[in-house]
Amino acid sequence: MNTLLSHIANKIRPAGISGNTDIHITGIAIDSRKVKPGFLYAALPGTKVDGHDFIEQAIGNGAAAILCHSVELPKEGITYLICNNVSEATGLACDVFYDSPSSKMTVVGTTGTNGKTTVSTLLYEMFTSMGHTCGLISTVENKIGERIIPSTHTTPDAVGLHSLMADMVAAGVTHCFMECSSHAIHQRRIAGVKFAGAIFTNISHDHLDYHGTFDNYIKAKKQFFDLLPADAWALTNKDDRNGLTMLQNCTASRYTYAMNSGADFPVRIKESDFEGMLLQLGGEEMWVNLVGSFNAYNLAAVFGAAFLITGGADNLTLLISMAKRVNGRFEAISGPDKISAIIDYAHTPDALENVIKTINQIRENNVKLITVVGCGGNRDKAKRPEMAAIAARLSNTVILTSDNPRDEDPAQIIADMEAGVEGQHYKKLLRIVDRREAIRTAAMLAGKGDVILIAGKGHETYQEISGVKHPFDDKKIIQEIFKQKG
Repeated sequence: MNTLLSHIANKIRPAGISGNTDIHITGIAIDSRKVKPGFLYAALPGTKVDGHDFIEQAIGNGAAAILCHSVELPKEGITYLICNNVSEATGLACDVFYDSPSSKMTVVGTTGTNGKTTVSTLLYEMFTSMGHTCGLISTVENKIGERIIPSTHTTPDAVGLHSLMADMVAAGVTHCFMECSSHAIHQRRIAGVKFAGAIFTNISHDHLDYHGTFDNYIKAKKQFFDLLPADAWALTNKDDRNGLTMLQNCTASRYTYAMNSGADFPVRIKESDFEGMLLQLGGEEMWVNLVGSFNAYNLAAVFGAAFLITGGADNLTLLISMAKRVNGRFEAISGPDKISAIIDYAHTPDALENVIKTINQIRENNVKLITVVGCGGNRDKAKRPEMAAIAARLSNTVILTSDNPRDEDPAQIIADMEAGVEGQHYKKLLRIVDRREAIRTAAMLAGKGDVILIAGKGHETYQEISGVKHPFDDKKIIQEIFKQKG
């Protein structure tokens, strides 16, 4: 695969050009170590390193052209495209190089603090069941049809994203459903992607270590909708206090879904238990296997998006009723003595509160809730005390433990969490750094019919400690412990 650099330059419209653009580009790389002869190297600015510091290495590896924001001493024989926003220019360059794969599929992006994975995955499964060949780009995994490709980020970098989409087109994919993280939106990793539609789920406290303020976090999400083309559609959660904000200045066709207010796609919960809930959605009642008001919102988003994509297909409510729980999202595990364990990815205050409130709405008064929860290292520290406070306020017993400590001391992370717990709830707390031991202790404390919530890691099959990922799967561990206990 190759393309003329002049075609790329015409697309990105650089502020300046130094050198010849009448050359063939054989690849694009944002990592100088991956550059090969004939490549265009994009010198991306980063939070830790600046790609401009590696331009010489890229040239040494054979780069024919450099995408950068400035150049002091241009090398003879190398073409430089000078851009004010290298990140956005990289996405546009990738779109040209990979022959605009997103324009050859129906691409729907989902953004929000919680629910992105569930909505994207359920849409993938729904349209696959309709007979379409679908693609999925998510936190859990990427898929081309039924082929699974491991996921390293919620949203890949620009090169990885467009390359993946090109592979999807080559495999006959007609619909692609992807998560769009606030990082990816802010860093313009999704530049060059033509979206047919965009979904907003909700927004709450998260990623402030990156965005700095909650206002910046909201603006990052909103940018996704601001940049939608006029022929796209935008679907937002009207009940979220920032839901309608996403539609301001949006030129796409605008739609809403809601549970507590009038909307284009309303949803109501009629009944619920740990096995599922009875919903009123799309003018019909249906039983679904998912649980909780947060999932009712997710299903309303899925229904609304499917309606907009298909123009209102007749079998949408039937397909919604067949929706399966997403791995690591309110996943119920049955244990001895009718003990239930709930595995959930909840790693933000809002998500944790939603999950616990859902459990409390279903469990009977004599049933105890034991919550096992931790917080990730090298991430937003401000949410740590808030999450512990929520768990302590709404649970009978709370075990503060390790999540993915990364390069931090897990005991210090637990101390940061504990600082948010009010005095009257201290007696509920246990502190067990070893996560396996924390889960085992929860199982030992659980009596007949009690509920254990294991929060924070969900689908993850590892625990990251000091830069090393060790095998660790909450679901497998609780199953082993239940087997021993039974």
